[in-house]
Amino acid sequence: QVQLVESGGGLVTTGDSLTLSCSASGRTISGYAMGWFRQAPGKERDFVGGISWNTGNSYYADSVKGRFTISRDNAKNTVYLQMSTLKSEDTAVYYCARAAGVWVGRSEANYAYWGQGTQVTVSS
Repeated sequence: QVQLVESGGGLVTTGDSLTLSCSASGRTISGYAMGWFRQAPGKERDFVGGISWNTGNSYYADSVKGRFTISRDNAKNTVYLQMSTLKSEDTAVYYCARAAGVWVGRSEANYAYWGQGTQVTVSS
């Protein structure tokens, strides 16, 4: 089993930056892609971005491309989501997830383990 715990969420203002962390315990994240998703009130959970294991390449939803950056520190068993130029529409609960394999998938079905989420609220 893998336990994922997100942290770093909070209340920020439009244009601010925020970095979320996702720490894994139980089993390593090495060897697996990691993803970030978010769910806004009344909406479905959407793919934000992900980072593969074997290439280290990252992929992003169009809505966050150029503003968000995902990185991973396998030695610390931690994945990060750096968010900049935040907008009110970025307000959501953010979840990290460990994929079933090495490649990043945009569907929730590609991910086997999920954190409990951390709230990010961007006020205008």
